[in-house]
Amino acid sequence: MLIVDSQVHIWINTQMSPIHRQDMNFTGEDLIAEMEEAGVDRVILHPPGVVPNGNEVAIAAANAHPDRFRVLGWVHMDEEERSAPKLAGWTDTPGMLGLRFLFIAPGRETWPTDGTLDWIWPIANEQKMPIGLLAHTFLPTLGEIAEKYPDIPFLIDHLGANPFKPGVESFETLPELLALAKHPNIAVKMSGANGNSSAAYPHTDIHDNLHRIFDAFGPDRCFWGTDLSRMKCSYKECVTLFTEELPWLSGRDLELVMGEAVCNWVGWDLP
Repeated sequence: MLIVDSQVHIWINTQMSPIHRQDMNFTGEDLIAEMEEAGVDRVILHPPGVVPNGNEVAIAAANAHPDRFRVLGWVHMDEEERSAPKLAGWTDTPGMLGLRFLFIAPGRETWPTDGTLDWIWPIANEQKMPIGLLAHTFLPTLGEIAEKYPDIPFLIDHLGANPFKPGVESFETLPELLALAKHPNIAVKMSGANGNSSAAYPHTDIHDNLHRIFDAFGPDRCFWGTDLSRMKCSYKECVTLFTEELPWLSGRDLELVMGEAVCNWVGWDLP
């Protein structure tokens, strides 16, 4: 079974935020060593927004290990004149599949709803460019955007939940997430699930929420992942939570959720 992690950060010479590992370096080679131990075949890299050269670091890793890594990168969202020309040939860069944005830095909180990003959607729609979003604060707005731009394959980060709230409280946005299942161009990264639990492994307190998300979006639009640098458990436990502990996830559905579906969604050829 192909196992593909839908979201991991790597970085060089950077102090990450406190919710992440505090190592100054976590390189592609470091990640591969952990992938080997956990049985993970591929990873979609998400350059951290706090790293000025994050795109370059991720692309270099993807070029060095094209069978292991692809990238969802970022541009300066609030600088159309500077960034729009870059998007014209964005996915021509070897290893780059699309975009990923988050809005937690001070001053960015309203960008998804105040028009700051309006210039990006038509470009991405024309190119059918995948876009990942940390979207728990604006899920209804995302539904409106997805309806207006149906050729953008959207990926919602981290179960549409709040990664900064403890345990099951993080799922307060679950009804808003499930309402988005009607949009065929919206998918969900089931990334960071272990971190959304306040119970010991196998995290039975979140199983029902995982099942509800799967039932709503289906195996073609649910993508296993970890956000590894934020997890307090082992990489292997992030894998086995899905492969061994969810009795309703098996067979062809499991194969899709664990890797094939996200590759199909973002345009990464299957091996």
